[in-house]
Amino acid sequence: MSQPQVFDVVVLGGGAAGLMCAMRAGQRGRKVLLLDHAEKVGKKILISGGGRCNFTNRDARPEAFLSANPHFCKSALARYTQHDFIDLVNKHRIAWHEKTLGQLFCDGSARQIVAMLLDECAAVGVDVRVAHKITRVERSDRFTVMTDHGDFTAASVVLATGGLSIPKMGATGFAHEVARHFKLRITDTRPGLVPFTARVPDIAGVALDVVASVGRTRFREAMLFTHRGLSGPAILQISSYWQPRQEITVDLLPDSDAATFLKGRKRLRPKAELRNIVGDLMPDRLAQALAPEGVIGERRDKDLETLAAELKAWHVTPTGTEGYAKAEVTVGGIDTDELSSRTMEAKKVPGLFAIGEAVDVTGWLGGYNFQWAWSSGWVAGEAV
Repeated sequence: MSQPQVFDVVVLGGGAAGLMCAMRAGQRGRKVLLLDHAEKVGKKILISGGGRCNFTNRDARPEAFLSANPHFCKSALARYTQHDFIDLVNKHRIAWHEKTLGQLFCDGSARQIVAMLLDECAAVGVDVRVAHKITRVERSDRFTVMTDHGDFTAASVVLATGGLSIPKMGATGFAHEVARHFKLRITDTRPGLVPFTARVPDIAGVALDVVASVGRTRFREAMLFTHRGLSGPAILQISSYWQPRQEITVDLLPDSDAATFLKGRKRLRPKAELRNIVGDLMPDRLAQALAPEGVIGERRDKDLETLAAELKAWHVTPTGTEGYAKAEVTVGGIDTDELSSRTMEAKKVPGLFAIGEAVDVTGWLGGYNFQWAWSSGWVAGEAV
């Protein structure tokens, strides 16, 4: 048998977090190997943002992240900020623009972000190898990473293989399996940023601006009716906070005093169909589905107030979600109590690090999860 190849650091996973970690470790003079089981790195980067990569959010802050320990993400986010990543993008002369709510996208293609990270890795001698299936990770005095292309040893190993979302892109539970092998706790995991399945009016394709809430969490963005239920940014956002059998509440008319509007129209147009009047406030197909038949003049003011309240607080109990196949992220992961928030190193397994989506830190929709990947990857790269 050939001898294992020796490195200072082996990074498992060539996504956003892994590439950033490998780049930073290489810049510090470490001999770095980055392994990925896919035939190319950065596959989730390439499909993100409709192919334009929503690479960070100008408003990235700890409050935009879910975790059993809401304080855990603060150190990494403070030490490598969205402004640091924007500086890197600007250094590579990648043109970008801001969309709504602080979301930053490439003007061109997400391929530019992958190329930038690979260029940075190449500049510091990171050895990037794809199509390597990792079979085991063991540790004695050093770590041994076993693959279908031979074994590698290193003083440090970084788990950066992501979570369970989008299995068709190659997502697996590998990082969690390795963490369990080293006796690290994994919190309960579930799909996040995912459409709901629900019994709703059959008006697929209808979209409108709403305020969607679950518990005390609320988001104002677009909602979309689908053939299976509800989607759109507002729904994806609250899905990360939703628990099975929990009711969600949707304000379908966030800018309207619907009761005053309806009572005013009753005086002005008493012979008009109520559904047509409601259609002045929302997409007509939704109005036809939610408003009762009949002319508005025949309705008591109290009835109109009740209808307005129902439209301002439309209640839906999803039957479930569309699962990891459609989820943008995995909520939950390697328990943050097992890791140093400053370095992402496992407290009881020196030299083992976990970063990115593999960890129990989940960002909002809109570039936040990429920022967690950059920040957690950078601080681990500083420490390996």
